[in-house]
Amino acid sequence: MTIAPEELRLLGDAALLKQPKTAFFCSRDYPIGIEHGANLWAMEQRASGQCVISGFHSQLEQSIFRYLLQGSTQPIVYVLARGIQPNVRSEYAPEIKAGRLLFVTLFEPDVTISSQETADIRNLLITDLADQFFIPFAGPDSTLEQLLHSNSAQGKPVFTLDIPENQALLRQGAAVYQPSSLLGRHGV
Repeated sequence: MTIAPEELRLLGDAALLKQPKTAFFCSRDYPIGIEHGANLWAMEQRASGQCVISGFHSQLEQSIFRYLLQGSTQPIVYVLARGIQPNVRSEYAPEIKAGRLLFVTLFEPDVTISSQETADIRNLLITDLADQFFIPFAGPDSTLEQLLHSNSAQGKPVFTLDIPENQALLRQGAAVYQPSSLLGRHGV
């Protein structure tokens, strides 16, 4: 999926799209206990100022978004599965004005409700815009697992947690995420 820049609806600093971006995805239903690894990852992103792109839809994704938003310089690209609604500008005014939060969508403002179709389009857009992926968990045969087989995802690094439930992802070439020394641990 290749999108022409003029097709995107934006609210915020478009320069964030030029930064290297890590897509954050997680299946809605995930195993208990992955929050710790996902939170370590989020702490590392915030400490290093790595731009994170996501739809922030699942419960864990929303939790990570709220955490990242607390960082005073954290760059975030929030991709919507609907149009940008008028309340978004006022709700996130400080972050937008600071140039660290960008809302992106392919949909006009009259698309006010997300559907499976608009969510699939959003996820393809995220995949297209991302440089790499962090997926703490993808359910077997999930739409997320299918997304990783899309042309937009091919050749891009995928990182995941080393848990038994992620063996399919690991067999497909995902690398195990290991926190870096930023957090007092030595990783890859």
